[in-house]
Amino acid sequence: MANSTTARVANYTPEMTALVVSEYEAGVSVEDIAAKVVKSVRSVRSKLVREGVYVAKPKVVSRKVEGPTKKELLVELSATGYDVSGLDGATKDAIARLMVALAS
Repeated sequence: MANSTTARVANYTPEMTALVVSEYEAGVSVEDIAAKVVKSVRSVRSKLVREGVYVAKPKVVSRKVEGPTKKELLVELSATGYDVSGLDGATKDAIARLMVALAS
């Protein structure tokens, strides 16, 4: 069996790595950097992670909480003496309409 050593070809030259890091630190988007160095966005992001400079963007949570929660409405409704058993499956809007109807 022959002793074969395979030379590993680097995906990024030291110059490319320096360019990717400096562009990222200057505020250029990963997508624009990937287009500039002709690599995939995933590849550039991975390189930035390996270099220790990539900071993940915080995930945007789009939960809209308008007014009190359903649980808070049920607690408020039960405080008036109304039996709220069985209303667990009701929607927040339905509970709010019930409260308005009881108040009038």
